[in-house]
Amino acid sequence: MTTSTIPATPISSVKPVEVPAEGRPDPLRVRVTAPLRGDRLPVVVLSHGNGWSMDGYAPLAEHWAGQGFVVVQPTHLDSRSRGLGHDDPGFADIWRWRIADLTAVLDHLDQVVAAVPGLVERVDRERIAVAGHSWGAQTAGTLLGAGVLSPDGATEERFADPRVRAGILLAATGTGDSLTPFAAEHLPFMRPAYGHLTTPTLVVAGDADRSALSSRGPDWFTDAYRLSPGADALLTLVGGEHSLGGIVGHEVAETTDASPERVRLVQRVTTAWLRTRLGVDPTAWPAVAADLRSSRGRFGLLSTP
Repeated sequence: MTTSTIPATPISSVKPVEVPAEGRPDPLRVRVTAPLRGDRLPVVVLSHGNGWSMDGYAPLAEHWAGQGFVVVQPTHLDSRSRGLGHDDPGFADIWRWRIADLTAVLDHLDQVVAAVPGLVERVDRERIAVAGHSWGAQTAGTLLGAGVLSPDGATEERFADPRVRAGILLAATGTGDSLTPFAAEHLPFMRPAYGHLTTPTLVVAGDADRSALSSRGPDWFTDAYRLSPGADALLTLVGGEHSLGGIVGHEVAETTDASPERVRLVQRVTTAWLRTRLGVDPTAWPAVAADLRSSRGRFGLLSTP
């Protein structure tokens, strides 16, 4: 299986870019990574997992940019660069600030992309996707239509954004009915409701990803696919754990399943998904899907409804 369908384009990355975010405890700063060539470029807003920042996920952000996408990465308030722990009084509302961060990027997209010289006139504001890993996947999922249940499951808040045309959820939080006691106490907002996620979405999960926050096994990370009307594809990485082979970064210490092959597969499949769902190339996703189905599934298996 080849790793890419088109040659990579040289890219440029600019950081930090400050985005207006009224009332936020700290300024919202983002990284913008974009190809040096091309017009009508789609935008992908990438939400990091707990503790990370705009400086993570280079294997995805740089690859997508090289394939013709403008990638915007906010640093959320839970970043380790801020030193905020579960015992901080403001931690309970960070999930809301995370969602607000993505919305602020979309609200001020012209200002964001203007940080890269010559980019404003090359961006297609009608082609927008969101993506996220782990807690970032739950964050991105809300803009795709997923709700957030109250701790008792009685009420549901929704944050769907019609500007978003497609999504990618990597190691996404499962439903909250199987949270461990620790997670239920400290992370009560980890209760996504997927019934209203109707935006076309690709879900990526590892079949060896076992979370200390859930009493279930790796299938917990497939809830977003099984329960969302809009999630019409699931890539399951064979032997993949929470870092999905190393998408957070090359040689990152917390990656327990380092595998260049898995990372390349995630790069290839997600790129094809984005190219087709955002109207760049209608043949990209069908070609990759057919290739996956005909292969022996050494590194990944594709499921569709």
